[in-house]
Amino acid sequence: MICADAVVVGAGPAGSAAAITLARAGRDVLLVDKARFPRDKCCGDGLTTGAVRWLERLGLRPQGVRSWTPVEDIWIRSPSGRVARYPLPRGHGSYGAVARRVDLDAALVEEARRAGAEVRDGHSLVGVDTGGAGSWTIELEVEGLGTVRTRYAIAADGMWSPLRKQAGLLEDHAYRGEWHAFRQYFTDVTGPAAEQLWVWFEPALLPGYAWSFPLPGGAANVGFGVRRGPGFRGSVMARLWPEVLALPHVRELLGPHARPAAPHRAWPIPARLARSALAGAGGRVLLAGDAARASDPMTGEGIAQALETGALAARAILAAGALAPRRAACLYQRAVSSGLALDNRLAGALSRVLRTPLGARGAVRATSANEWVAGHFARWLYEDYPRALLATPWRWRHGALEREGAWAAAP
Repeated sequence: MICADAVVVGAGPAGSAAAITLARAGRDVLLVDKARFPRDKCCGDGLTTGAVRWLERLGLRPQGVRSWTPVEDIWIRSPSGRVARYPLPRGHGSYGAVARRVDLDAALVEEARRAGAEVRDGHSLVGVDTGGAGSWTIELEVEGLGTVRTRYAIAADGMWSPLRKQAGLLEDHAYRGEWHAFRQYFTDVTGPAAEQLWVWFEPALLPGYAWSFPLPGGAANVGFGVRRGPGFRGSVMARLWPEVLALPHVRELLGPHARPAAPHRAWPIPARLARSALAGAGGRVLLAGDAARASDPMTGEGIAQALETGALAARAILAAGALAPRRAACLYQRAVSSGLALDNRLAGALSRVLRTPLGARGAVRATSANEWVAGHFARWLYEDYPRALLATPWRWRHGALEREGAWAAAP
């Protein structure tokens, strides 16, 4: 039997963040994932300021991510055709980037190894024994490893988390997420999209949007996301995709020679953090990332949220100690409820403005009124500071609106 202080199931950003945080604090950590790394993951590949700051805290360096592409501006086209540029700060570190998940996630797994975590990729979770109410440990059955006994397990294994389910947390079997996204990699991109990050608010997609995120070598991650509603069918997205690509402004930005480099893929995005369980099995199981349904309900972005929830779950375990799982669950719930959950709730409320072409046009016009407004909106949109900062005075700090980007002090 294998014993560990903590087992993290799922080696994506949430799981790697948790494993790195625990291992650096001297805990014996086992990180398992059913996939072997490097592996691809359906995603838009965009990294907000919030995401790059978490990556810096975790010790990741951009040089270690092969497809790392810095972003300095956000270009948005409204339903009326109005184009607005939203500048991110220059010369003070990184405020945004694009990186293929196949590269980013592999780099995070390697960082977890360097931190001291034992990484076992290619091993699926096949069973869980929580031991009942009076047990101080939880036992996991892992394919190829056998029984693993631990004080804590962190479920970072995705939207349909097997660990969450096997730990006995109630499941909504009809739940399919708040968003559904669709992406395809393109090559031979020669238009402005080869270097610029674009977002298009198309009437047929609202309150969703289409995007093109630049990657090295004339490549781009191109896709769109829509909110799920009653009667939603994934086949609608497959029908919409050729229509989006055929739009003249999209063709112009990609360039005449742009062509698909891989098949298109679709995936659901869970964004219900404020209404989701964060702990089970008496606090011995904590949920992070998509397992906690933590994505931003306005944009569908989830990497920053995954990194944050993974790190916060690990910090709660460290603060509570090995023999106080209920306290760990309480600390984790409190940290999420007083921060990220409030930000997501506000983002969800504001997304209602984008439900109609009139609302989307008005939003773009108002937020691009001048360079100062556009710059601060870009920083808010890219999570440079918390979405609900003005409504949460306990997070006010001197200079909160003028922080340096990630790796500002790097040589």
